[in-house]
Amino acid sequence: MVRWKDAHELDMGALIELVDSFVTSVKEGRTEIYNEFSLQHELGIFLRSKLLNYKVQFERNVTYFFPSKASFTKREIDLSVFSADKNELKYAIELKFPRNGKYPEEMYSFCIDVAFAEELNAAGFAAAGLAVFVDDRLFYEGSTKGIYDYFRGGKPLHGRIQKPTGSKDSNVFVRGHYSINWKPISGLLKYELVEVEGPPVS
Repeated sequence: MVRWKDAHELDMGALIELVDSFVTSVKEGRTEIYNEFSLQHELGIFLRSKLLNYKVQFERNVTYFFPSKASFTKREIDLSVFSADKNELKYAIELKFPRNGKYPEEMYSFCIDVAFAEELNAAGFAAAGLAVFVDDRLFYEGSTKGIYDYFRGGKPLHGRIQKPTGSKDSNVFVRGHYSINWKPISGLLKYELVEVEGPPVS
């Protein structure tokens, strides 16, 4: 019998392979992404072509899967993969492809999405994560002060993260430990899949 953690690791490994395969299609010019909507659309189509026995849906509210659980950091899931009867919640994927600078704000948004993915994993999705695509070097190069250290300096993303700009009146807690290792695609375009760490086996 496969333990929960083993099952999670199998699902997460499969998700990593799927995203890597999608990235290969981008590298080879078979798929074009140019903003966040195109990323969501093209990755969704790609997953549908690979996961024929599952539904792949966009922007599903968390209450569709968890009607009795109201405490989530966000309400909408960018990409959800699940069985038709919802007995198997396979993947929950948050997506980011920022194109308008605002580096510290976008990085804080990355942290929020990681925390949300952790919540979705804990609630019942076998695997969850955040796929980030960037084509601006300032997301992965430059000062490593403050929040930049997680995305430019290699500091593991973990713990209480304070909003870095504006009134700085909000924060988010990231339970796991995640190292951001940007992987090249072409030119300035790089990506990272932050895979959520599953809860321990009892």
